[in-house]
Amino acid sequence: MSRERVRRLLRTTEQKLRTVESACFGASNAAEAYSLGDLNRLRMVAQLLEGITAPQFRKQIDALALRENVADPLSEFKLRTKDGRVLVDLPDGTSIDAESGQLMLDLDHRLRPSSSSSALSFPTTALAAKEDQRKRHEAEQWFEKALELEQTGAPADDIRDAYEQAIALDPKSTGALVNLGTIFFSMRSFGKAEKLYLRAVEVDPQYALAHFNLGNLYDERGDAVKALQHYTEALRINPQYPDAHYNLALLFQTQGHGMRAVQHWQAYLKLDPSSSWAGIARRELDKLKEAAVIK
Repeated sequence: MSRERVRRLLRTTEQKLRTVESACFGASNAAEAYSLGDLNRLRMVAQLLEGITAPQFRKQIDALALRENVADPLSEFKLRTKDGRVLVDLPDGTSIDAESGQLMLDLDHRLRPSSSSSALSFPTTALAAKEDQRKRHEAEQWFEKALELEQTGAPADDIRDAYEQAIALDPKSTGALVNLGTIFFSMRSFGKAEKLYLRAVEVDPQYALAHFNLGNLYDERGDAVKALQHYTEALRINPQYPDAHYNLALLFQTQGHGMRAVQHWQAYLKLDPSSSWAGIARRELDKLKEAAVIK
């Protein structure tokens, strides 16, 4: 996907994107296009940089890679940042300092190294952490395969199986949950679609697409109250979401709330003035004008 699309999806500025790139890939040069996997890495690193500078992050990640002899610590370990440190979270609830390898305890809101003997447990727990990261990485590969199958027009069963493999490996794969839900939605299996969309929202309450799709599902079912709730939530998360404005305009217009429909038609046209859907939006605005909703 294009650099501009990546920047929009991350909701960041060009300067901040370059900072994230340097922390993520260890280089200052900016790429013009990225894969979905790259986008996921950039999103993860952008979140991690909230607690550390990019140079500090890169230095500690490189030290972790060298000490553990892994090519890609970002996919091998579950990471977080605190007080300028990169920490590796282990399955048993403990954490390792990425740069030094020391086992860390969070006492009195300060990170302190434990006794040196505690570090002997790291290799065993690290293996479990690596296994967890391996599953997430494999889940991402299945997800990308599913996207590829969709783009090439593969049989629906093959696409569905690929998404299900991704979810089995990583139950928190929101992209796979939403896309599989959309497959069931298109099959009018609304119950299955709803469960998958709700799981995605549970994993990530700030996932605008999951809320938007739930709005579509409830709208299709005739549940205007829930449709309104999720369309509105999608717009709260991303006010520049043209499709959410479009569907809200239709919903309000159908319910007879002309002025509210007008607001969303106008917002949609500002965001998407030239598509074929924009022509429909303008026609609906004209209908409201004729009905004397607006002058």
